[in-house]
Amino acid sequence: MKQLEKSRIVGWIAVGLSTIITCFWAFWGIIENFHEGWYFESLPSNLGLMLVQYLSPMLLFLGVTLVSIFWPRVGAGLHGVLALGVAWFFEGLTNPVTLLLSLPLIGLGLLYWYGRPQPRKLAASLAVGLPLLTLTLSGIEPVLRVSQRLGDGSLQARLVHGNGVDLIWAPEGPGWPRDGTDWVEAQQVCAYLDKDGLTLAPVAQHTWRLPTVDEAVRSMARHGQNSGGVWDAGSAKATYETKPDKESPLWDVHSQVIYWWTATETDREHAYIIVYDGEVWPRAKSFGPAYLGFRCVKPSPAD
Repeated sequence: MKQLEKSRIVGWIAVGLSTIITCFWAFWGIIENFHEGWYFESLPSNLGLMLVQYLSPMLLFLGVTLVSIFWPRVGAGLHGVLALGVAWFFEGLTNPVTLLLSLPLIGLGLLYWYGRPQPRKLAASLAVGLPLLTLTLSGIEPVLRVSQRLGDGSLQARLVHGNGVDLIWAPEGPGWPRDGTDWVEAQQVCAYLDKDGLTLAPVAQHTWRLPTVDEAVRSMARHGQNSGGVWDAGSAKATYETKPDKESPLWDVHSQVIYWWTATETDREHAYIIVYDGEVWPRAKSFGPAYLGFRCVKPSPAD
């Protein structure tokens, strides 16, 4: 009898830990999906990206947890397979990340090997219900925000004025690409961009440039209204009266780019990037993922 009670306690510890991990992936997945994903014009494409790229860790771990509740030895083996997958992905046991992720998976597998959560139906209900509740509650704000985004469909050059800044932002093309690049290339493209902003000249024109971090912060907007951004260089922090979002006229709501380079350097190796929600971070100038782009600017004719 004592052995059965121990087995039940160990099993519920395993279920509890699995549920916490699944809830974390549910929270992370839905937040990241609406932060950097959900940019396609097609609903099926957005849903597909959400399931494959953002919710797959939650769904995978949820599936392993359910298998472990009803078939503990099989579930323990699956945790071992996941640990091996982590080691393969991070290229061996010498990587600290491998140990950080693999050891807990192995430990969890051992708990399922010896544990038997009872009643199993209650364990399964909690393992499914709590992550789904986390997913729903965490997704309410981003779903509402993204559904209300202003996208007027115009990707032409735009004059954006207000908050002490008047700049023309480049049209879609070389000066406002849909893919990411590093800081040096962004600087060079702006320097060679022709007057109309649609083609690159054979020699540097120096008509366009990257915006400074102060200009970018002051230009951020939401629902067509300037967000009242202020850049404090001393604390390296941006504050806003209204939190900006990925909207026209500055951002393309159907682009994967969510960060832009600014001209402001922090040192020889780093420069500031700005996020569509107004956050500012230093990044290595050599950094150039697909979601980190730029948009060149030039003074308005009145200036």
